[in-house]
Amino acid sequence: MGDDLGEEWWKHEGNSDPSEAEEEEHQEKEPTQKTNTKSKAQKRKTETEGPVKTKKKKQQKESVVPQKKDPADGKSPKVKRKRKKTITDVLSSSEPKPGCPEDLQTLVTKYFSDKRSVIEQEELKLSDSSFLSSNDLTHSLSSYLKQVCPKWAKVQKQHTVKSSVVLLIICSSALRTIELIKQLTTFKGEAKALKLFAKHIKVEEQVKLLQKGVTHIGVGTPGRICALIEKEGLNLCALRYLVLDWNWRDQKLRRMVDIPEIKLDFMNLLESGILSGCKEGKIKIGLF
Repeated sequence: MGDDLGEEWWKHEGNSDPSEAEEEEHQEKEPTQKTNTKSKAQKRKTETEGPVKTKKKKQQKESVVPQKKDPADGKSPKVKRKRKKTITDVLSSSEPKPGCPEDLQTLVTKYFSDKRSVIEQEELKLSDSSFLSSNDLTHSLSSYLKQVCPKWAKVQKQHTVKSSVVLLIICSSALRTIELIKQLTTFKGEAKALKLFAKHIKVEEQVKLLQKGVTHIGVGTPGRICALIEKEGLNLCALRYLVLDWNWRDQKLRRMVDIPEIKLDFMNLLESGILSGCKEGKIKIGLF
């Protein structure tokens, strides 16, 4: 007794249900469709990003202002800025003029104009009798001193006070001090000259030298001379002549009073007893 199966059963074993087969085919097609959709989305992004970058580049190119070029050279013209004139430029273009008492007076009044009252400024003014004759740029230091101090031999013999000098020469630097002391050889005779500057020499050493013996001439910078006066190593009781190295100029064509720090020390020196000594008629100022 066998069952009648009709068609051969092994032929339909793999495809028992046609709906299931359709579902499997649909699932196989889905990933390919997804990949296609992703690739299309990426293409759209790249297509959208591409023109944006080009737009930015175009905007940057449009923002750059083209420089004007010379038709002859084909190069853009350079704008030249005017350089400010320095003291060296002004002095090099002007002829050197010998200093005079009026130059010192105007310098003092300008410096103290915002530091003193009107009455005090009047007291700072010096009479013509307070000044020696000025150098006309033809003298050496020795010939100038012989002119303004004709009785120097007698004056130096009468000077016996320690820690004080008869003649004080003010200059701008240590090197200039050494040069001026060398130029004093034909004038000073037996007088003793002392270097008064700060380079390589301590204040205490200079105080000891001034106290040790009689010094007739002091040559130095206003800063060190002010320091010696403040420490009572140098007093102005015997001072009769104050000579300023006024007309000499350094490599930058600056005078002593053109250098700000030296100018400040010089004004402090004038206030330390020089101006009062000139008012009393004890000290005379010469512009070399």
